[in-house]
Amino acid sequence: MQPERLSKLMARQGLCSRREADRYIERGWVMVDGEVVSTLGSKILPSQKITLNKQARQTQDSRKTVLVNKPVGYVSGQPEDGYRSAIELVRPENCFGGKSAARGPWGKSINLRGFAPAGRLDIDSQGLLVMTQDGRVAKKLIGENSGVEKEYLVRVRGQVTDKTLALLRHGLELDGRPLKPAIVTRLNNDQLKFILKEGRKRQIRRMCEEVGLRAIGLKRVRIGNVRLGKLPEGQWRLLGKHESF
Repeated sequence: MQPERLSKLMARQGLCSRREADRYIERGWVMVDGEVVSTLGSKILPSQKITLNKQARQTQDSRKTVLVNKPVGYVSGQPEDGYRSAIELVRPENCFGGKSAARGPWGKSINLRGFAPAGRLDIDSQGLLVMTQDGRVAKKLIGENSGVEKEYLVRVRGQVTDKTLALLRHGLELDGRPLKPAIVTRLNNDQLKFILKEGRKRQIRRMCEEVGLRAIGLKRVRIGNVRLGKLPEGQWRLLGKHESF
């Protein structure tokens, strides 16, 4: 068993992101087998026990995750070519339940510093978008080994046959790499439900093109155990204390 960088192991174990790990190590907030380790680049054995102290846990608990019902026409990340970013929707007046619901957990003002989308949703797609300050959430949803399910309702044009469904479920590749098996079911003549465990760029639209279909409407309704539910379009809410992906 070879030693590995402490920050890498912390991220792998889901304690935090690697960037956060380096910050916690520098501050002396990380213990290995009960001893504080504060030197960046330190290596330990994977079998050793890593724990975070109270300050690190409090810092993590203060970081928020919000769920946004992104409308068509908004980009997930930074504004581009005149289009607005979905983070602009996270304002007190857009909080589901009214301004009082925003003031409760946030205080008098909303600090948007450090928020980033944990997974993209194309500009011409709508539905559930996760914005987070928490590296643990981001890693779980978009990390290299993430297997969290994402569920979409997709309106299509074209003929949907049993062969089409079989190919969509398993048998396609994009950019020279095979896709992971997907769950694809027909809801009616022009609507399909996709459940994916990966998120390549414009994946569903490209999958549809590969089998002669055109996706004309796409809405994400679930990520892991968290559903869009009754969250109105253009509004947001905090991830609940008892919710997890």
